[in-house]
Amino acid sequence: MWPQRDGNAHLAILLCAMLSVGSGYQAQAITITTPEYSLVKSVQEDVLISVDFECHGTPTIKWAFMSARERRDIVVWQPGLSANISEYYEDRLETHTNGSITLLDLRLTDSGYYVVTVSEQTGSSKDAAVILKVKEVLYEDLQYLAVFATVLGAIAGFLMVSMWLLDKVYWRVKEWRQRSQLPENEETELQSLQSTDDQP
Repeated sequence: MWPQRDGNAHLAILLCAMLSVGSGYQAQAITITTPEYSLVKSVQEDVLISVDFECHGTPTIKWAFMSARERRDIVVWQPGLSANISEYYEDRLETHTNGSITLLDLRLTDSGYYVVTVSEQTGSSKDAAVILKVKEVLYEDLQYLAVFATVLGAIAGFLMVSMWLLDKVYWRVKEWRQRSQLPENEETELQSLQSTDDQP
């Protein structure tokens, strides 16, 4: 068993050896292209591990998973026929006619190397590998909480400022009404005083 710290290095060497063997003379009729050699996704996301292949005969497509801790088969199928999906991936895998697979509801244990093997009835085959890293997203919950708290704080601040402005407007209107009523009272009092003074 490989030590944990050297596991990834040993896997990389093993994959290189597999790919070099698969690219021998017999595999010249098969070509596999991978748009992305490395993928990074988050837990519970879905990922399309995309490949495309060309061959002359009827191909058999096989996907396997490899990590420092374990190796497991994922799926085997031929185009047009039903896929033989392993129990571990039974509810989380979709196959595509070009050889690609979609892995649903990712887990942390899905991090590792995904090796596709395309083989023909003549015995020729070729391999390609894609690295998938699944990360745990704890900060998203904190981020949503921070955004929610910021929005609530902004709403509370807006309401407080609005209440303060309404209070100011209320007292200004009240003062204006008192001032506008004050001269009328004074004129009335002056008129009543003048009328009493005019009498003999």
